Amino acid sequence: MKLHEYQSKRLFAQHGVPIPRGEVADTPGGARLVAEALGMPVVVKAQVLTGGRGKAGGIRLVHSLEDIAPVAADILGSHIRGLPVRRVLIDAAAEIGQELYLSVVVDRVAGQPILMASAAGGIDIEEVAAATPEAILRVSVDPLLGLQGYQALAVAKGLGLPAALWQAFGQVARGLVHTFHEVDAQLAEINPLAVTSGGELLALDGKLVLDD
Repeated sequence: MKLHEYQSKRLFAQHGVPIPRGEVADTPGGARLVAEALGMPVVVKAQVLTGGRGKAGGIRLVHSLEDIAPVAADILGSHIRGLPVRRVLIDAAAEIGQELYLSVVVDRVAGQPILMASAAGGIDIEEVAAATPEAILRVSVDPLLGLQGYQALAVAKGLGLPAALWQAFGQVARGLVHTFHEVDAQLAEINPLAVTSGGELLALDGKLVLDD
């Protein structure tokens, strides 16, 4: 079972993963109220259980409060890959310095979870794997011990993160692994995990697929 982005990110946040301030709305007026509370600019994101939202116009950066209701109305009245958009997530916009990829999946050959990471975030991991498989870092996670500190540190270094972010990255990685275990997930994914211009990590998008 797939969860919507806003549901996935809220679960991530419960396990220590930082996410942008945001709220869901199902009407243009509701979207404006959320934007007023957050402050501009904001990102309006269609909540549908499919990929390709950005290419289909389902993710829009909005700078003016007057534009929120029209943009939300346009997205709410659309279909993405045949699916009607009934909710939008309004997130506070972040100044992005770098986009990373981070996920936990089941390695069926090894019979245990595996943490995957790449400095090429913001695009489909399948594209990265096909073009530059060496750009994907993989770490096996012991189901009983969980992700160890030295493993998170090795991944942070492999991604080229500065030392000032190693501790924060470890918190995000462990939080993602904890979420994966707590909800019996088949996939827990952050794409992108942003390094902001202020030197913080934020899960700008999230995806959870639960084991039925």
